[in-house]
Amino acid sequence: MRKRIVTLVVLFFLFFGLATCTNTPNPNPTSNTPTQQDGKFRVWWQQGFYPEEAEAIRKLVADWERKSGQKAELTLFSDKDIVRETENAIATGQTPDLMFNPAVDLTLIPRLAWDNKLADVSDVIEPIKSFYTPEGLATVNYKNKSQNKRSYYAVPIGLQSSHIHYWRPMLKEAGSDEKVPEGWDSFWKYWETAQDKLRAKGQKDIYGLGLPMSRAANDTFYIFGQFLEAYEVQLLDAQGQLQLDKPEVKQGITEALKKYTSFYQSKHVPPEAIDWNNADNNVTFLSRSTVMTINPSLSIPGSQRQDQQTYQTDMATIEWPNKPNDKPMTYLAGIKQIVIFENSVHKKEAKDLLAYLVQPENLAAFLKDSQGRFFPIMPKLLEDPFWANAKDPHISSAVRQYRFWRPYQQALNPAYTEVQAQNIWGSAILDVVKNGLSVEQATDKAIAKIKTIFSEWT
Repeated sequence: MRKRIVTLVVLFFLFFGLATCTNTPNPNPTSNTPTQQDGKFRVWWQQGFYPEEAEAIRKLVADWERKSGQKAELTLFSDKDIVRETENAIATGQTPDLMFNPAVDLTLIPRLAWDNKLADVSDVIEPIKSFYTPEGLATVNYKNKSQNKRSYYAVPIGLQSSHIHYWRPMLKEAGSDEKVPEGWDSFWKYWETAQDKLRAKGQKDIYGLGLPMSRAANDTFYIFGQFLEAYEVQLLDAQGQLQLDKPEVKQGITEALKKYTSFYQSKHVPPEAIDWNNADNNVTFLSRSTVMTINPSLSIPGSQRQDQQTYQTDMATIEWPNKPNDKPMTYLAGIKQIVIFENSVHKKEAKDLLAYLVQPENLAAFLKDSQGRFFPIMPKLLEDPFWANAKDPHISSAVRQYRFWRPYQQALNPAYTEVQAQNIWGSAILDVVKNGLSVEQATDKAIAKIKTIFSEWT
């Protein structure tokens, strides 16, 4: 019976599209996609994880077409395909006019702005500037090297941060008190103990923690970045300059890496985690093979929204524990952005559509249909009942969490984009858990790589 339940849960998960993070084929293959030379106004958009999300963007584009009298060719790509196709388009110079790719705000967009490959969208932002948080606007105020200026080269539409989920029935079966500790060390020990209790009851395939340990998963640097924050690691100063030579920074990196890798070394993380892609921690958790997991969005509970027993009762979402120094956690957030390419021959249409999409009422509709996968970056949108519903156990937790957030380091210096693109932190974790390096050696290696990246940034 357990195997049947696991299979049904995984299939349900895949149906809702989270497997697009791995091998789902592109529904609109671009091997035959026409280029800009045919004169069409092209919009590339990640297809999303839910049918409602894809339908929402289709409707918004169709409404804009009716109102404007213009035509747009909207192409929806899977998560994996849009990253590959974006890279190919940039390499060949055959980019779309407008693009929303939530996978590249931390790894590519700042570099494109630096290289003068994105259009300045200040005229789109100015009329709605008052709706945004200052942090959100600062994050898309990128430096353009060739023009030697800062300006708005993207329009923010939402936030994503790392959320902790766990299974209540598994804790009950383990005999654990569901009052999860708030202290740093006791919090992590709690999940290790839950695994040990379940193993003692004969459940040999259960793991307490579903944490990625791979270089292949962006989730790894998302989550490890939160560990660096926990240990008060300030990699860059306010001017975007590296601080890696400060003893306290190196010590913080070492402590964060030691803590993170200890879970794998103590066998409280699935051994396959060293090879995980972005969706694998989700699938493993939803198959109830891990007691808890961390995910950089609310996509896991969102995928279970139609199953009220699972969504409302069995699955829980909680805030992170306090830092090791007992200070409350500050949450790192990725700012999801829409961009227009500088080489677009349809900038006027692209800006007009973009201005329509980010009108508060239109953006609100899209974010709600994304089932909470993206959190509002316009505070006014939080007044909507969808976000203000205290009875929603997952949305309400996210609302509390997003009271204290800051952007990732690429907001201070676009060179850090390459650190994330190469997943330097994922490599450091692998060096410890797979390649036999000590924590100190892996720390030194990561620091050296980051210094090299910054020195080569041109």
